[in-house]
Formats: sequence, structure tokens, C-alpha cells
Amino acid sequence: MQFIQANRDAILKPLQTVAGIVDKRHTLPILANVLIRKNAETVSFLASDGEIQISTQAELGSGTDQAGTTVSARKLIDILRALPDSADVSVKLDERKASIQAGRSRFTLQTLSVDDFPLAKDAQAWSASFAMPQKQLRQLLQMVHFAMAQQDVRYYLNGLLMVTDGSTVRVVATDSHRLAYCETQLEGTHLPHHEVIIPRKTVIELQRLLGDGDEPVSADVASNQLRLRFGDVELLTKLVEGKFPDYQRVIPKTHNRKLVISREAFASALSRASILTTDKFRGVRLALSADEGLRIHSNNAEQEEAHEELEVSYQGDPLEIGFNVGYLQDVLSTLKADTVQIDFGDANMSALVTVPGDDQFKYVVMPMRI
Repeated sequence: MQFIQANRDAILKPLQTVAGIVDKRHTLPILANVLIRKNAETVSFLASDGEIQISTQAELGSGTDQAGTTVSARKLIDILRALPDSADVSVKLDERKASIQAGRSRFTLQTLSVDDFPLAKDAQAWSASFAMPQKQLRQLLQMVHFAMAQQDVRYYLNGLLMVTDGSTVRVVATDSHRLAYCETQLEGTHLPHHEVIIPRKTVIELQRLLGDGDEPVSADVASNQLRLRFGDVELLTKLVEGKFPDYQRVIPKTHNRKLVISREAFASALSRASILTTDKFRGVRLALSADEGLRIHSNNAEQEEAHEELEVSYQGDPLEIGFNVGYLQDVLSTLKADTVQIDFGDANMSALVTVPGDDQFKYVVMPMRI
């Protein structure tokens, strides 16, 4: 039976949209497959890893019949990528196999039954719904994602906290060594107070899928599920259970030492100083004073040293404090402002990084002993 008839790129684009979450080593073999359904000329693609489900559709079919199958997502993508860009591709179904033909190239793939593919069910009730431009949500995630934990036993840190409250949407991420916070306002919206933890994999996938335009993305939030719709894409994800740390208590409010510095100059100096740190111990020491400005020092086990000096605007008593240089570089590479402000307490207290005149972003980083 004729299933799909289209240009290679027309098939590859929706397939790649959904297949990013597919894990070929999953304990459930069918989840290594992509579910493809044809309804007349409309063909839908759906992939799942058991926690996240992504679907999209495109006009790729021929005829008026309906059919469905599941095939290996990775093998189908690899076949399509290997074909010429301008190739016209035909996909046919025959019993338990799918045949792909383009010119003189032919491939046959095993299929598994559509009925065996585990589909996620929508939540029975959505407690909060809102919409914003894709670039706005993408920016929110971009500003905090780097502070998420990766494989922490405290599973609730391996994700991102999203808070809705009135007209405000906040996102927070922390790995217990640093914390990133960002918020945005939605005009004409009044949302209930709701806190959910979005899994790390979902956040990374959204950064890949969301565009930089003004096209809208709609979000529906439930206690255990989040649904996002944008363009022809629908993403449904389970949420992380657990209690996220009280981020409001972590953000310093009374620090009286203030440093204002060029972001690019600071980032460049840290990059040079980091050359003589080690992979396991990436510490740099900052020495601050109103008279001498900022001095940056690093060394390693071979007794090699790096020194950097910068003229800065600094208010407060002299201070020497150490940091993991990677934690500072992460935030400086994420921000686009010309200058940043860093508020300090003492050498044992966390520092607060902000952008002068912008209270929507905050970054807290713990010091380290050097």
C-alpha cells in the first residue's frame, strides 16, 4: 500500500522534530520506533521515551485511505540523510515491513504494530494555561538551563522549576552550587499560583524545537503533566515530583559590596586565567579593593600561575573570594548585556550576579575555598 510520497527533506524535517527524544537502548523496544499515521494526505509523526511525547504532522500522503505503522526512528533518519537532497521518496507498507524507495535505492525495514505503541494520555484537568511568543519562552529557558543539575540523587534538581503567579511566569534552576532565576510578564493574563518541575531532558528538547520568532506557544499545566503546542508540534511531558528548594531564601538581599564590570572584559580575563586551572579543581581567586580594582589569580599543581588585573567600579571593603571559574563563565556567556553587577557579602557567602537596571534575572553562585 502506498503510504508516503514526498521529497526527502519534506519527510526528514517532521521526523527529526519528534525523534530527538528517542532512545534506541530503551527497555521497551517499540519506543525506539516512531509512530507514523496517514489520514488521506496528512501524515503524523509521534515519538515517545515514556516520559516525553512529541508529535507533528505534514502533508506527505497520497490517496484517501488511512493507515499506520511504527518503524525504527534512527534507521529511517539515517536512510533519508544518506539519500540525495532532491530525491523523491516513496514509502509503502506490506504486511510487517515498510519499503523505502528513491530512484534506484531500495530499503526494507521491519515494523511493529501501532496498537503496541504506548501513547500518553492528557491530564484530566489543566490548572493553568497561558500563551507567549516562542522566542520569549526560549529566552526564559536559555537564561537558566545551564544551572540545572545533571545526575543528582536529589532528582528534583535535575530539572527546572516553573512558577505561574498572576501575570508572572518564573523559571528557576539550581544544582546546589549555583542558582539561576528569570521571570517574564504576560500582559492581560491572571494565572493561579502554581509550581511545577520540568525534567531536564524536556528543557533541552524545547530549546532545540522552539523558534526565535513571535509565533505563539500555548502551555497547559497540570499537577503531573505539561502540554506545549506551537506550530504543528505538540509536546506532552510528565513532571518531576518533589519539593524544589526555596529559591527566595537563596537569593541574597543585603550584600553591601558591589562590583560593576564590563561583561566581555571579565569573561576574557577569566578565560585566560582558567588556562592554568585543572579539570578537577577549576578555582580562581578574586581580590577586590576600591583602590586596586579587581585582580584575578589562578594556579595549578605544577605551581604555574596566572594573574589578571582589571579596572572596575567597586564599592565596599576589600575582599578576597574564590569561585569555580566555570560557574562564572556560564552566566557571562549567557548574558548579552554590556555590564554586569556582582554583589558580595564576605568570603564565605554566595555572590549575586545581576544586570544593572534589570531585575528579571538573578544568578547566585557559592564561593569555594582555594
